Amino acid sequence: MLGYYEYFPQKRMNVSVKETGESKYKILVAEKDFEAGDVIYKEDPLVVALDSDLQQMGTHCSHCLRLIHKGMAIKPESDRLNAIYCSKECQVASKAESQNLLFTLESPLPPGMDQGLSSLTKPKREEAQKVFTDYLKSTGKTNPLLLARLLARQISLETAKFTPNQPGGIVEPPLTDEGSPGYGISDHIERLRYIDVNALEAERKMITEVLGSALPGLESTLPEDKHALAMGKIAYNAFGVCYSGGRDDKPVSTARPEDQERTRTPYGTSRQIGSGLYVVSAYLAHSCEPNVRPSFSSGTAELHLVASRAIKKGDQLTMAFVDVTQHPDETAEQARRRRRFELARGWRFKCECSRCVSDVTDEAEGDLGVGRDESKVEAAVSRVESGQAGIMPDTD
Repeated sequence: MLGYYEYFPQKRMNVSVKETGESKYKILVAEKDFEAGDVIYKEDPLVVALDSDLQQMGTHCSHCLRLIHKGMAIKPESDRLNAIYCSKECQVASKAESQNLLFTLESPLPPGMDQGLSSLTKPKREEAQKVFTDYLKSTGKTNPLLLARLLARQISLETAKFTPNQPGGIVEPPLTDEGSPGYGISDHIERLRYIDVNALEAERKMITEVLGSALPGLESTLPEDKHALAMGKIAYNAFGVCYSGGRDDKPVSTARPEDQERTRTPYGTSRQIGSGLYVVSAYLAHSCEPNVRPSFSSGTAELHLVASRAIKKGDQLTMAFVDVTQHPDETAEQARRRRRFELARGWRFKCECSRCVSDVTDEAEGDLGVGRDESKVEAAVSRVESGQAGIMPDTD
């Protein structure tokens, strides 16, 4: 019987997911040769979120994250998040996937199925949405928004099944090759690695109240254990979207270093305009001497994976999760320490890439806080992929 990774990623992406010899690790490898500068693949995000300050400024498309010139934005009549769009296409897609359910008072059900429900739920929806959006604005967080959009997109896909082939409706993202056994978003997310995080109960409650106020019964969608797991996956896998050199005006986080949101970006999180989940690129491992880099040269959240040097078929593809350049005001030792601290705090591992090993110094690093890779994979996935369905493997 063919397994999941026989269908994912799609063959057109020129990469495949392989094991490393340690059952809990899976890596992305090239399926053909590439020269430096070649685009290996392009990938759209499953969900995105603008940085909170840009969301409120109304300068970028809330769906594709494109910069919108003054006077060219499409503004919905009612949207509590202050969303704007660069095109009608982005507006329709955003509304169908998550925005309608999360931040408007329009019916979340297909036409003909509402039967007055939206009128009855309007006051409760309005209050729940206000609490959630006020929280996002005051904290500047994007990870809770990514999770809410991920859940809303899955819910929207399920409700759309009642009226298939509806014009302008939501469709399952094409992430596997034709002939696959109907893998959906949950199948892709289930296989992603995660880290243990401090998942706030207040955030879980806000998200479930937004969902439950729209469709009674959805308040049970996100139990505590699933919330912690989902937030751990977002924390480990989210990418920073950065194009045209990035920004210089991102507000400095007031959270403790260990509590700050971090995204995978070689340009530095401070330069990003937003973040997104990319289910293929999530399999890229980190290296301080990477052979690929994410590019957003289209000026949108579409990720272009570009070869940094010549790559042979079968080579593992690695990117820098953090800025690995040596800054003008740093020594080589200080640059090494900075990047290793960022990796330890954001992704819970002590980097042992070839550059870190060759740059080793006598400086003590016991305060990194990690001595091994603390990322995990869900136990059920480990059992299936190891062929030991009745055994609970050690995923630590």
